Amino acid sequence: MENNLLELLVYIALYAYSAFCLQSIAKRTNTENGYLAWIPIANIYLMCKIAGKPGWWLLLLFIPLVNIVIGIILWVGIAKACGKPGWLGVLVFVPIVDLVVIGYLAFAE
Repeated sequence: MENNLLELLVYIALYAYSAFCLQSIAKRTNTENGYLAWIPIANIYLMCKIAGKPGWWLLLLFIPLVNIVIGIILWVGIAKACGKPGWLGVLVFVPIVDLVVIGYLAFAE
């Protein structure tokens, strides 16, 4: 029971960190409705807007295999919107490194 509670707390902390970073990226890129970062599914719409893609692209993320390509395109666009090199967006798909990259995109000058 304690182990399950610890796992839940870790998942909540990671979600909060990711949402806070995405909200900070939205603020940094002057994207409206940054609070959407905290709402599941709506945060994908926010990512599309930050990356400069149409909002309907969030539907493409529900298609297997297509979602990988679209996810890479979105994160490369987000990195570029933050004034960083696009290859950083690809690193979001590397476990553990992704936490560092989204923090870097959100808070680095």
